[in-house]
Amino acid sequence: MMRFVPLRNAAAVAAILLPSLAQAGEWRSLFDGRDLDAWLQLGGEAEYRIENDEIVGVSVADTPNSFLTTRASYGDFILEYEVLVDPDLNSGVQIRSYLGDNGRVQGYQVEVDPSVRAFSGGLYDEQRRRWMYPLSRNEKGRAAFRNGRWNSFRVEAIGNSLRVWLNGVQTVDLVDDMTASGFIGLQVHSIRDRDDAGKTVRWRNLRIMTEDLDAQRSAADPDVVQISFLTNQLTEYERRHGWRLLWDGKTSAGWRGAKLGHFPESGWTIDDGVLTVEATDGGESTGPGDIVTLDTFSNFELEFEFRITEGANSGVKYFVDPDLNLGEGSAIGAEFQILDDARHPDAKMGVDGNRTLGSLYDLITPENYSAPGRDKQFKGIGQWNQGRVVSVDGRVEHWLNNEKVVEYDRNSQMFRALVAYSKYRVWPGFGQWPAGRILLQDHGDTVSFRSIKIREF
Repeated sequence: MMRFVPLRNAAAVAAILLPSLAQAGEWRSLFDGRDLDAWLQLGGEAEYRIENDEIVGVSVADTPNSFLTTRASYGDFILEYEVLVDPDLNSGVQIRSYLGDNGRVQGYQVEVDPSVRAFSGGLYDEQRRRWMYPLSRNEKGRAAFRNGRWNSFRVEAIGNSLRVWLNGVQTVDLVDDMTASGFIGLQVHSIRDRDDAGKTVRWRNLRIMTEDLDAQRSAADPDVVQISFLTNQLTEYERRHGWRLLWDGKTSAGWRGAKLGHFPESGWTIDDGVLTVEATDGGESTGPGDIVTLDTFSNFELEFEFRITEGANSGVKYFVDPDLNLGEGSAIGAEFQILDDARHPDAKMGVDGNRTLGSLYDLITPENYSAPGRDKQFKGIGQWNQGRVVSVDGRVEHWLNNEKVVEYDRNSQMFRALVAYSKYRVWPGFGQWPAGRILLQDHGDTVSFRSIKIREF
């Protein structure tokens, strides 16, 4: 039954209700269903039209990516919308984006990917850093997209936190501070095949909230890993999950020369949060030499960012025993190879590419396990790339820019066989020691590192 509140008690009831109403936030529609006066088209020449309260994008051959963008900019917000896309067409929604000096749209993009790769709901950085949160790090999220049907997205951009939900499933938990505000844009991707011309992507029910956002945040899925691109910093999430900085971004604390009792006096520089080995003659450990951690590790997850110069060679080694090789050359350990595959001759040596970027050097060739058939993701010379090594009870993985490229069991007969036919066969038990140090390699070329962090299991 309905219960009426006496007038004399209305003020008391209001005192209870109004605070919660004030925190509730207010939705505002981004599209009035009548015209596109609040929007501006940038980039390519795909067609945008209105049908049945929907914005419809139509693919056009021989034109770049097209974007229908809001004229207004938005900083912190919660955005909701629905998308229906042709299964043969890629799309996305730009957030905190802008028109770059090159005349192209740049910024974060919430992906719409109906292909078998299934990265819908992932976060891509258009014209900048490429994939920031591919769904190779969130298998549950890969299953959320419904091909051929309307799909509901929710994007929460609050401070440096970017989170995405697709059909109620959290797909992204990213921390990044590159761009604080910008326009929202609806993408029609460029097409290679003329047969894909005339295919459509549709958006409806676009609405945004910009006030009282903290009260409207969705609960995060504890199974969705957070990926952070903050430089030499740990998020609260990372600290709770046992991460620590392996390099503090300022000093040589925790590191020494692999064949020294101290950190090299020259050749390794620390400047503005970047640790760089300077170029010498291109030889292996012929300059300042490798550096290693003071601590040893067994079961761990290691993350690092690296930036290479043209033609450069380096590596990050683990399970390193610096006492094994006190003569010429690098210290001995399993290596995540860092290389300019296009210009360094080492890429064509070894066997079937087992000395290329991301490989287990001289042992296992990298391949894209996260998106089979696609190339491994390299963001380019002079750009920051992210490496990741996971070692748990003998199982080891290499990840390059958050896509898995190598996996092996270091205790297996297969691994021992690979070692037996490699340059490491002269070191008994190579790669199977119970623990070892982490190493950054001097290979005579300029290579930089930052955001080196680790957690142990």
